[in-house]
Amino acid sequence: MLADCIPFKDTGYFSNLILDYLEQNENVNPLYNRYPSIENFKDQIVEKQSGYRPETRKVLVSSLKKQYKETVLSVDTRKNIDLLEKASTFTITTGHQLNLFTGPLYFLYKIISAVNLTKKLKEAYPSYDFVPVYWMATEDHDFDEINFFNFKGKKFQWNKEVSGAVGELSTEGLQDVFELLNLELGVGKDADKLRDLFKRAYLEHANLTDATRYLANELFGACGLVIVDGNDKNLKRLFIPYVEKELKFQCSYEEVGKTAAELASKDYKVQVNPREINLFYLKEGLRERIVKTAEGFAVNDTEIGFSEDGILAELQAYPERFSPNVLLRPLYQEVILPNLCYIGGGGELAYWLQLKTFFKRVDVVFPVLLLRNSVLLVEKKQAEKLERLHISYKSLFLKRHNFINRRVREISNIDINFDSQREQLTTQFKEMYRLAELTDKTFLNAVKAQEVKQLKGLDMLEQRLLKAQKRKLSDEVERMTAIQEMLFPNGSLQERTKNFSEFYNEYGSGLLDGLFANLDPLHLEFAILLMEE
Repeated sequence: MLADCIPFKDTGYFSNLILDYLEQNENVNPLYNRYPSIENFKDQIVEKQSGYRPETRKVLVSSLKKQYKETVLSVDTRKNIDLLEKASTFTITTGHQLNLFTGPLYFLYKIISAVNLTKKLKEAYPSYDFVPVYWMATEDHDFDEINFFNFKGKKFQWNKEVSGAVGELSTEGLQDVFELLNLELGVGKDADKLRDLFKRAYLEHANLTDATRYLANELFGACGLVIVDGNDKNLKRLFIPYVEKELKFQCSYEEVGKTAAELASKDYKVQVNPREINLFYLKEGLRERIVKTAEGFAVNDTEIGFSEDGILAELQAYPERFSPNVLLRPLYQEVILPNLCYIGGGGELAYWLQLKTFFKRVDVVFPVLLLRNSVLLVEKKQAEKLERLHISYKSLFLKRHNFINRRVREISNIDINFDSQREQLTTQFKEMYRLAELTDKTFLNAVKAQEVKQLKGLDMLEQRLLKAQKRKLSDEVERMTAIQEMLFPNGSLQERTKNFSEFYNEYGSGLLDGLFANLDPLHLEFAILLMEE
């Protein structure tokens, strides 16, 4: 049940760039194509339809069928893959790393946002079809970001020496993680479901790509989710012309660099700074940057080198060896998919907002950008505690110090706010300033110094009184901080730390059912969802 919604600007967890995007601030307007509203998708459909090559659809569908060859497809996923051959079918895409057992909760929220948006679009534009897509980041190499998940405050970590793209990693060693998780899950059909899910995904598949595809398909296949692995020779072949431009002209460096400078001039944080060449060279056990040299090109930290003609010949023969980095991957995705909208978190959208002029330069349609649903899951007992303590959901988003101070001021039986005393003091000093102006400058300075001293004294007294009240109300403070820690582990958003298994173990399929039923992808506020047994 949806209990509350908090404006993103009131949470304190989103950057000024994203907040201004949501407010459609004029400073951000040049950075995107169309704002995510149902009405704006009409023009996005027309533009994408004219800018997407029909032959690309055939290659896409053929590649997807090969990728799914060893996977049991749901009726809806099979139908959606077939629909992608039609010129009237478009995708809504989200992407995520291959985090162990899905990683943080927001993995679910990304995909649910995509699925729910396809449903809304089908209602609004019934003559078209819309397919939800999960783009697996199989070519990433940041193993330390994906090799763990949290369950009931414990970290389950996969330790091994790795190199190269994570999608190709052997799942060897995950038996140890399974045995530890098995001990923690307890008993019951939902615990058994989680055991079976982990075991079948990671102990019965040889690499991380296949394991993640199986897991995501088990969780969302019934919704028609289509899972794409971009590390595919035939799909990479479609991207050859853009890789050639990157190698020969460094378009992304020039265009994204300009946008980054503009963002910085407006006091926005620059999410990603472009490199001269935003490509990696990819082979078994290797994913290293391609760099420009006096002789042509080289692969960083290796003995591999090419002339310009040599690297272009390598690209034609082995397109799968060229891997886009974080700035080129969006372009690759939009080239091979008939995509209308990309759904991501605040950090992801921040770097997408740096890419519009680059897309225009290489003549690729820029998608609608949508901030994924964000959710705080509150269990019944937690909601009851909050009600007894008279704590609002909105106040939970305050940082710990401010949360305690504000609450102590609210529940204290004495007034800890000295603002009225400050006003009285300031009024008294106005008369002193009048007298000082009739004498000399040295007396005026003395009055100013005394005013500052006395105002500081009031500040110190207020802080000491607040501290004393905290001690007096220590039981209340302890209870309120405990409930905040439960819902914001280690002072971070729940969705960034906890794993879905913790809630699935308690609520089973009701977890996903509740999320699908209560989350509106176009309602751009932070959702508070009360879990029901």
